[in-house]
Amino acid sequence: MTVDELLASAQNDAQPPEGLSDELRSLWFTKSGDWEAAHDIAQDIHTPMGSWIHALLHLIEGDTGNAGYWFRNAGRPVRSISDIDALWAEIAAELL
Repeated sequence: MTVDELLASAQNDAQPPEGLSDELRSLWFTKSGDWEAAHDIAQDIHTPMGSWIHALLHLIEGDTGNAGYWFRNAGRPVRSISDIDALWAEIAAELL
C-alpha cells in the first residue's frame, strides 16, 4: 500500500483495509474524519511513533501546547498547524 492509496481509502471507504497496524489505522481514521477513533487508537500506542501520531492529532484539534508535549515524547521536531497534511503524509510514508 502507498500513502496515496491509504489516503484514498480513508476518503472513500467505510472501514479501514484489513491488516493495517494500529498506527496506520489511527492515520486512516484521521483522514476519514473520525478524530475520536484516531485518538483512541493513538493513545494506546506507547511508542515514539504513537507519540508522533498523538502530536499530529492534537495539532488537528488545535491544541498546540499538548501537541508540543507529544512531539517531544516522540523525539521529533515540533510542527505547526499549517504542516498537518504534510505531517500526516510523512508519518504514513515512514510506516509504509
